[in-house]
Amino acid sequence: MSRTNGKRITVLASMLMLSCMVALTAAAVPLYRLFCQVTGFGGTTTTAEVAPGATEDAPLVTVRFNANTGRGMAWDFEPMQLEVTARVGEQITVFYEASNPTDRDITGTSTYNVTPQKVGGYFAKIDCFCFTEQLLQPGQSVAMPVTFFVDPELAIDPLTKEVRTITLSYTFFEVVSEETTTSAVLADPADAVIN
Repeated sequence: MSRTNGKRITVLASMLMLSCMVALTAAAVPLYRLFCQVTGFGGTTTTAEVAPGATEDAPLVTVRFNANTGRGMAWDFEPMQLEVTARVGEQITVFYEASNPTDRDITGTSTYNVTPQKVGGYFAKIDCFCFTEQLLQPGQSVAMPVTFFVDPELAIDPLTKEVRTITLSYTFFEVVSEETTTSAVLADPADAVIN
């Protein structure tokens, strides 16, 4: 093999490795999110279409609600109730309220997690506002629903069966972009199940 061919192979191999590294970097966030959703790693919840329902003798669990805003986010954001106590398997709907007290349109998006982290795989959300851009106009307030249940398997798993209090936490961040994909969903807080 000539010296020129050896250099070409080295350059091509380097370019291939660089391309692979860029592709893996681009895919890292979606793949990590998928991994967390499947395994419940890091307090990431699962999703479901419908709750299995609760039996009368199913254990009770208290779910506390927390709301935060990221640095620079001018919204007021809070849960409309601080906690709810329900039986595992029972479908619950609660609301968070976001308000824009400024004189400009603000778009936000939220992230979430549950603690203790080991119950993430047993906390199933049916409907929520997370990872969706929400546009609030000046002075606008919205009630945003979260529908969820705690999987009855939580009470059977030896690693989680002692857990009776879970915290669901959301953090809203301002999105700085030219275009907003979705405006905030207005919901009627009277539809909430309050225990």
